[in-house]
Amino acid sequence: MLVTAEASERNKGPILEVLRHELAGARALLEIGSGTGQHAVHFAAHLPLLRWQPSEVAALLEPLAQRIQLAHLPNLAAPLALDVRLQPWPRVAVDAVFSANTLHIMDVAAVADFFRGVGVLLHGGGVLCVYGPFNYQGRYTSDSNAQFDQWLKARDVRSAIRDFEAVDALAREAGLTLAADHAMPANNRTLVWRRAAPT
Repeated sequence: MLVTAEASERNKGPILEVLRHELAGARALLEIGSGTGQHAVHFAAHLPLLRWQPSEVAALLEPLAQRIQLAHLPNLAAPLALDVRLQPWPRVAVDAVFSANTLHIMDVAAVADFFRGVGVLLHGGGVLCVYGPFNYQGRYTSDSNAQFDQWLKARDVRSAIRDFEAVDALAREAGLTLAADHAMPANNRTLVWRRAAPT
């Protein structure tokens, strides 16, 4: 029986509407931290011109691979084993990267590794889209996010909702420029960074 995450079912529609616009020019995408694969299957089915490459840490790869295989989508690749902490990453030719609900699970060093890896992967015109909760100017955007952050830290002291300013600084160090900050349901955001196209 396939594992299903309720949050992925709730947010896949709103995220898709953002991705339709932000990934309009992209042809190949790497998803980092694909989890159950619900997003990968849904987005690949609705964005048929985009080749979707899921990935996950090796220990979580099997259930993801099962869902991908059952989907039988021509633009949805078999998942890669990818741990953002292990550099260099697998070589994949993509012009976009997407990740949902991952940065608050990683520790701070892994978040830096995430942006470092994306910076190496994306070339001119490349786009990075990241979905999840973020703090702004060191403040929670809602009481529910504050409660969620407490739950995260009780589960793993290295986890936390990340500050927008900190992740934007990491993106800039990787050669990416903030292009959009979309408000999403349930006090989440979709942040979009781009690497300038060659002139």
